[in-house]
Amino acid sequence: MSESLKILIVEDVMLNMMLIKKLVRVHCPDATILEATDGQQGVNIFIEQQPDIIFMDIHMPVLDGYLATQSIRSFAEENALKQPIVVALTAGTTKLDQKKANEAGMDDFLAKPLDISLLKQLLDRYLS
Repeated sequence: MSESLKILIVEDVMLNMMLIKKLVRVHCPDATILEATDGQQGVNIFIEQQPDIIFMDIHMPVLDGYLATQSIRSFAEENALKQPIVVALTAGTTKLDQKKANEAGMDDFLAKPLDISLLKQLLDRYLS
C-alpha cells in the first residue's frame, strides 16, 4: 500500500469511528486516515484533501451520506478531480438501501455492525 493513500471515515458515532479506524489501520498501516463526524465535514475534507477512499455513514446530522456523496461527486467532476471510492456504511441492509446508495453515487456497501472479513475483502479489492 502506498504511503500517500488517504482514507476518509465519515461517521457520527464515535465508537463506530474508532472501530472502523482501527480495522482500516490494521489493513492499511501507512495510510493517512481522516475523520469527519457529519456529512458536511466530509464534503469539506474531500475538497481540501481529496482522499482516495471514503467510508460514508448514511444517517448523520447536518448532511446525510447520500447528499454528501452527491456533493463530493459533483465537486470532483466540476473540478476535474479523481473520483474517490465511496463505501456506504449503514445498519439498513435491504436491497432498497443498497439501491439508494448506488443511486447516490456510492461504489460499495457495508452493513453495520461491520464484518471484519468483508471490510478486508473490500479494501483488498479497491487497493489491489
